Amino acid sequence: MGSWALAVIAAIVLVYAGLSRGLDRTPITAAIFFLTSGVVFGSKGLGWIDVAARSSDLRVLAEVTLTLVLFADASRIDFPALRKEYSLPLRLLGVGLPLTILAGWAVGAGLFSSLNVGELLILAVILAPTDAALGQSVVTDPRLPSRIRQGLNVESGLNDGICVPLLLIALAVAQAEIGSESTEHAVRLVVEAIGYGVLLGAVAGLVGAVSLLLAQRHGLAGDSGRKVLAVATAALAYGLAAPPGGSGFIAAFVAGFAFGHVDRRSELGATELVGELGELSNAATFILFGAAFVGPVLAGLTWSTAVYGLLSLTAIRMIPVWISLVGSKAKPPTVAFLGWFGPRGLASIVFTVIVLDEGSVPHFSTITVAVVFTIVVSVYAHGLSAHPLTSRYVRWFDARPSDRHLPMESVHAAPQRWRRPWHVQWH
Repeated sequence: MGSWALAVIAAIVLVYAGLSRGLDRTPITAAIFFLTSGVVFGSKGLGWIDVAARSSDLRVLAEVTLTLVLFADASRIDFPALRKEYSLPLRLLGVGLPLTILAGWAVGAGLFSSLNVGELLILAVILAPTDAALGQSVVTDPRLPSRIRQGLNVESGLNDGICVPLLLIALAVAQAEIGSESTEHAVRLVVEAIGYGVLLGAVAGLVGAVSLLLAQRHGLAGDSGRKVLAVATAALAYGLAAPPGGSGFIAAFVAGFAFGHVDRRSELGATELVGELGELSNAATFILFGAAFVGPVLAGLTWSTAVYGLLSLTAIRMIPVWISLVGSKAKPPTVAFLGWFGPRGLASIVFTVIVLDEGSVPHFSTITVAVVFTIVVSVYAHGLSAHPLTSRYVRWFDARPSDRHLPMESVHAAPQRWRRPWHVQWH
């Protein structure tokens, strides 16, 4: 990365922070601002941010970002609240997510004859997780029925963690198919990645949770110390799991469960710094994604990759959501609203960088073009449509006669503190 790149990135974040309150009143979301800035100042623009897609700096930033975000997301899971209202998240994650991956694989098989089974699975998994923050008003507008708002929020908070082991499996399948790894060796790598990730993540989470309890009970650390402790726990989880071949991302996600349980019960707010650092690195990731990927990669856009991207944001997402809601008595506007607001963002970017750095997927250029096109369209389409479509849905919901009970939409859901949109962070 060029010597002035860090200064340019910092300046972009500084400008957004200073204008964030005013931008909240416009259709320009944080993702639109950061992605556009990356394109303008990147290699195909002014050239002030000179970073390659295979840059080690970008890989490190991507890994740090996903580690922090996964830890923060897991730490915010409030199981008592979820037990009271688990129906919609369970449908979206337990039925909608697997069907989305299956549909993505099937559509890819029809459009990309050069990709093998493993590569098609990689493409489908990369584009499966959603990023609710890209349509910020959808998860922050109190006019929306709480069940709908929290359902999308919880789905976004959990599906990237769920997709990490699925990506590892997809990579192993692809490598076994091209013969770079034997099937037995690929299976062993996946088992080790998941096994060590879960085991050592649990160890790190337990160490962090016990440390937090002792610090609180004996007055050994102040607010800032407890917040640093949370960041250290996330780093410990990744650092313990990676050397023996475990997935640091799975470890961070598992560690977040244990640490977050203690933090919520003690009401210490120790995970706030993890979330804030995650959002800051999230912003930098979108800037570098715009600088390194968008211009150079989209120059190779073909009709098949464009069609796949458009279908990924529509049919591949919306039909599985519709199937997952069968029997829920959800009204058609609700099904359409939930189906459309599945933006692709951070997790898809990070997964792409990680797979690209592996360098063992022969046709990854095709996968990259399809993923980048999908993310770019999603950033603008979901960002610009979030407020008007939310307002339209709210008008529909408010127009229902008070004596007509909506069994799906009217149920109240307890709030969940998932990944918050950037604009909240900068106020």
